[in-house]
Order: sequence, then C-alpha cells, then structure tokens
Amino acid sequence: MAEKQRVMIVDDDANIAELISLYLAKECYETKIVYDGEEALKVFPEFRPNIILLDLMLPGMDGYQVCREIRAKANVPIRIEISAGSYSKNGTAGKIGK
Repeated sequence: MAEKQRVMIVDDDANIAELISLYLAKECYETKIVYDGEEALKVFPEFRPNIILLDLMLPGMDGYQVCREIRAKANVPIRIEISAGSYSKNGTAGKIGK
C-alpha cells in the first residue's frame, strides 16, 4: 500500500485548521496541525510534510518568516493562505512562496 501524503497545516484559527484537516483526512491524507510559526519549525523536520498550508497572519513569528526558514532547509511546496482581512506586503508572499 502506498504511503499517505502528509500535509502540515499552519494556522492559528483552530476552527479553520480542523475543518481543512477533516476534509484532507477524508481524502486519505495524513495531517498535522500547528498553531504558530515556532511550532511549525519544530514539527517540520520530524513530520516531513509533502506540502505545507501556511497562514501568513500567525502569532509571534509570522508566516513570511516561517516560509523563509523552511525554504532555507527544503524545497517542499508551500501553499500560502491569505484571508480577506490580511495584508499583502507588496507581493512578498508570491516571492517567498516559490
């Protein structure tokens, strides 16, 4: 049997993170939810996700910094989640998410 694809969900909104996780689990993905940037950097090496769903507006270390630090270590795809009320920092998300 093939190994499940792993998705790390980084979002400080527990309701959103749980909902995403439930949908992905239903489609046979293994998920790991983390609620802040520091925890994401700790969990990343042991969970080894195939993709990261990353909220930019996190407490403490923001999503931009999390993305930069993960990018320095690995080339895992990162899908940046931007809510309607979040800021764009003049296109920075597109530059660091690649």
